[in-house]
Amino acid sequence: MTLLILGVVLWSVAHLFKRLAPGARATMGTAGRVVIAVLIVASVALMVQGYVPAEGTFYWGRSAPLVGINNLLMLFAVYFMAASLLKSRITAKIRHPQLIAIKTWALAHLLVNGDTASFVLFGGLLVWAVLSVILINKAGKPELQVPALSMPRELATAVATVVIYGAIALFHLKAGYPPFG
Repeated sequence: MTLLILGVVLWSVAHLFKRLAPGARATMGTAGRVVIAVLIVASVALMVQGYVPAEGTFYWGRSAPLVGINNLLMLFAVYFMAASLLKSRITAKIRHPQLIAIKTWALAHLLVNGDTASFVLFGGLLVWAVLSVILINKAGKPELQVPALSMPRELATAVATVVIYGAIALFHLKAGYPPFG
């Protein structure tokens, strides 16, 4: 559990550093990007290494209705991430689509994973994402960029969503976490 907690804390600190200590981050210059990237990779490694063997109390497990809700939420999470990366039209309507994707992903996983390790991992990343939105909004709300309507871009977003969702489902199946049922 210690590795998992360290991973979530390191992820949060690395991502929030720019917001919480902008002067210190600015003094690092472009080398700071490399440092932050290394910290983020290390945090993911710690979370992966810490999650599987983590022990703790089990409160609830998967059920067909919760799995269905999880899958629908995951489809939305993947869509928001793809829309953000491809600059789909929905990004003109919502702020922070990537953080919305993370919050949706975390909530979806909390629905079907009611154990202590999942509370630490998914709950911790949910708290980080909420805090990130608060700090970004506190710094000022820039105008939303309205991308021109592009049907090829919208179609690419839909296709990317389905392909990525399918890849995630296949990965979960191969890892022993059946995504359906």
